Amino acid sequence: MATMEGAPTGLAGGLDGVVVGDTELSLVDGGRGRLVLRGHDVEALAGHVSLEHVAGLLLDGRLPDGPRRTAIQAALGRGRAAAAQRLRADPAPLAAEHAMDALRAGVSRLTEPADPLSALGELAGAIGVIAAAWSRGRAGLELLAPDPAAGHAHDLLRLATGTADDERAAALDAYLVTVSDHGMNASTFAARVVASTGSDVVSSVVAALGALKGPLHGGAPGPVLDMLDAIAEPDRAAGWIDGELAAGRRIMGLGHRVYRVRDPRAAVLEAALSRLQRGRVATGRLAVARATEQAAEAALARRHPGRALKANVEFYTAVLLEAIGLPRSLFTATFAAGRVVGWLAHVAEQQRTGRLIRPGVRYVGPMPAA
Repeated sequence: MATMEGAPTGLAGGLDGVVVGDTELSLVDGGRGRLVLRGHDVEALAGHVSLEHVAGLLLDGRLPDGPRRTAIQAALGRGRAAAAQRLRADPAPLAAEHAMDALRAGVSRLTEPADPLSALGELAGAIGVIAAAWSRGRAGLELLAPDPAAGHAHDLLRLATGTADDERAAALDAYLVTVSDHGMNASTFAARVVASTGSDVVSSVVAALGALKGPLHGGAPGPVLDMLDAIAEPDRAAGWIDGELAAGRRIMGLGHRVYRVRDPRAAVLEAALSRLQRGRVATGRLAVARATEQAAEAALARRHPGRALKANVEFYTAVLLEAIGLPRSLFTATFAAGRVVGWLAHVAEQQRTGRLIRPGVRYVGPMPAA
């Protein structure tokens, strides 16, 4: 497993590479543009199975049968209901200025769950409910009660926006599945390091939330929408991109630390947007986004022929989350609502190894005088 986003880093102690262990959970193949979740390409999962299914896959090693999926959905429902009850008794986390701060404060109040299924329900339920409640509170809207019997994505969408239909809920479900795990990224590494010390799962997830808050990892998909706002029409994309590059400004949503080709998650989310377009949830953004992606890739290839700068997951994340009605301030917290499933699977895997993660480091400071 490579630390952070898989970028090689030289470290002392024979850790050039940087491999710190083995995992059965996910493979990120940057050269081929492939993401495999426990034997399944992400394209075969997102849009075809629910987050409940993928939670079972990551935790159990196989897609759950009917009774197991029902148990997972029930645990998530109980977790959402319990999270809402805690917020009614202690709404202090909702006063945070940033959604990720609200998540960190709210999750840190949890006690250690009894087992992995309880951990999934309580932690994933808490993250989804706190994020939705924070967003509605910031907008001056009434906080809504969870429906424990509903599917997780459907209920989270309703809690955040006040309404949910099957098409938009399916798009959110596809997004949550797409971001559920992605190798040894920064937040997952943070969670595994904490777990490797023998600490508890709640502490591990709080550490992961802290890492995800950073814009170099959790990203800033909101600026992609600012870019599309400025372009407005597909035929303006090429000129706008050329102007930005001439001014030395960065094009948002392009490039990735691991992928040398198009991020497979971008393709999955673009497909989810296409399904929305064919349904009742039309968004004019998709045509602009596609034109912008094509123009940006062509312009960057001309300027940097030796670099692979293709669309990453943020590019279509922004368009999809806006299309289903989520505000930009909630984008990173929504990422956490999906990635928590992967964090929990990695924490469980790390706990089974019982090994402390302690990477080496190359000292480059001064030495004492002889």
